[in-house]
Amino acid sequence: MALLEVGAKAPKFTAKDQDGAKVKLDDFKGKKVVIYFYPKDDTPGCTKEACAFRDNFPQFKKLDVEVLGVSTDGEKAHQKFIAKYELPFRLLADDDKKIVEAFGVWGEKSLYGRKYMGTNRVTYLIDEAGKIAAVWPKVKPETHATEILAKLKEG
Repeated sequence: MALLEVGAKAPKFTAKDQDGAKVKLDDFKGKKVVIYFYPKDDTPGCTKEACAFRDNFPQFKKLDVEVLGVSTDGEKAHQKFIAKYELPFRLLADDDKKIVEAFGVWGEKSLYGRKYMGTNRVTYLIDEAGKIAAVWPKVKPETHATEILAKLKEG
């Protein structure tokens, strides 16, 4: 897993959101974007992280920052996750793993001694010019959204 460096150009991508609408990184030129990668819809850590973004969403909006969640789950799983937790932001379906690979978050993981490939919990802040402004490689699901807000407010 090789994460992108601060200052690098964010990889361009096109993906479908939970409603099947196409979303491109280029759609957000001139705007800051928080793109957070998470392993799986409706699992304990991912739910805590998504709900923390939901609870802090008005502050992201006030700062004119777009929030996008990305996992390898499909549109239907995303729809259920959004409905269950009233998530106010879009979730992108990366079922072909192109985005997780481009952003360097797809890699070997370990659970109970078993090794497998999956999405690592990593967040990127992309600036108005489409460059990586910050990287959070180790994320605590409960406090992560407030950590990002603190970084945004410091400039």
